[in-house]
Amino acid sequence: MAQIIVNDEKQDVTLPLTLSELIKQNKVFQPEMVTVQVNEEFVEKEDYDKTQIKEGDHVDFLYFMGGGSL
Repeated sequence: MAQIIVNDEKQDVTLPLTLSELIKQNKVFQPEMVTVQVNEEFVEKEDYDKTQIKEGDHVDFLYFMGGGSL
């Protein structure tokens, strides 16, 4: 068991684990709309399957919301 931080909360995970698998485990809403940072570095969507999560990593799922005009 390894411990990581996901959106500022400690989480125990089993390694090896890819970023894609972590997204599924966390039931990320609309994963196609999320941007991910690992240790404050943005990860390209095409790299999710090959990005390995490591003990102590800090992962942030970021959603960018657009606004409208009146």
